[in-house]
Amino acid sequence: MNKKAKFIISGGGTGGHIYPALAIANELKNRFADADILFVGAKDKMEMQKVPQAGYPIEGLWISGIQRKLTLDNLAFPFKLLSSMWKSRKIVKQFKPDVVIGTGGFASGAVVKVAASMGVPTVVQEQNSYPGITNKLLGKKANKICVAYDDLERFFAANKLVKTGNPVRQDLLDVSSKRSEAITYFELDENKKTLLVLGGSLGARRINQLIESQLVNFEKQGIQVIWQCGKLYYDEYKKYEKEGVQVKAFIERMDLVYAAADFVISRAGASSVSELAIVGKPVVFIPSPNVAEDHQTKNAQSIVQQGGAIMIKESELNTFENVFNNLINSSSLQEELSEKIKELALPNATRDIVDQIVALMKK
Repeated sequence: MNKKAKFIISGGGTGGHIYPALAIANELKNRFADADILFVGAKDKMEMQKVPQAGYPIEGLWISGIQRKLTLDNLAFPFKLLSSMWKSRKIVKQFKPDVVIGTGGFASGAVVKVAASMGVPTVVQEQNSYPGITNKLLGKKANKICVAYDDLERFFAANKLVKTGNPVRQDLLDVSSKRSEAITYFELDENKKTLLVLGGSLGARRINQLIESQLVNFEKQGIQVIWQCGKLYYDEYKKYEKEGVQVKAFIERMDLVYAAADFVISRAGASSVSELAIVGKPVVFIPSPNVAEDHQTKNAQSIVQQGGAIMIKESELNTFENVFNNLINSSSLQEELSEKIKELALPNATRDIVDQIVALMKK
């Protein structure tokens, strides 16, 4: 009798770490129907809700990052780290996984490090063009590092690197067929163009301020708006909800919202960039400047250099109205951006990452 396959997956803190982890879990379930899959996350972070909603069990660690300014949390950090390492060791020992997979975030740092030290095969999935500190440290011990960009040999050993792309939700692979369902779901006017605004799961202050200042322009241009302002800002911006403007803290049906959209304004987190390449809609990236090594700008530039998107830095948002109006009034520019960004998509990323996991199991 074959023994059941067992996997621990850890990643969280933001949707950018959670959704790739869930995509990998779903593909593992496709291949190993009776597999046991356990998630490990950080207590009080969004994975503690999102993972059970997707049907998987999750254990929470007492862990968080170091703040840039002196806080009580920083004083607690050594204790949190020790607690997380101890609990991770206990989880790995009891669960006995075949492979441990980390998709980023502080919880994945603890569990992948412990698993590697116990001789369990480990895979790290790095989504960005510039790795975070956790993955840089884990890369030294991991068996395989799956990446989405070229030129990461300066951070990781070349013999461990595999360029797979970033996992995306499988329901995004054919959004064009869902257009009429999407129009109904969001109660949109099918005769108007739709702008989708994405500021990340928590929200983005500068993007929200921009959209607030542009609502009159959008109305003049005859476009309707689905504005995902993030849960941190929802109470502040929900007052702008009216006919033609929908304000959302969070969007559950990303497949349908992408299907409904004619244009997208988005941050340039790794998952968003990968999803937008597959969806193939004209996009204006407004990268967050407040991230390690300005990696969102680098993510966006990798698409812009290939002619697949427009990028406006936060420091240049005074140009937004002209740039955006030019885009929505030029069907040839829209077509060109759509075609070029689609060429950069890596739709088989999840499958390719799971191939690496399976190869480690066989060893």
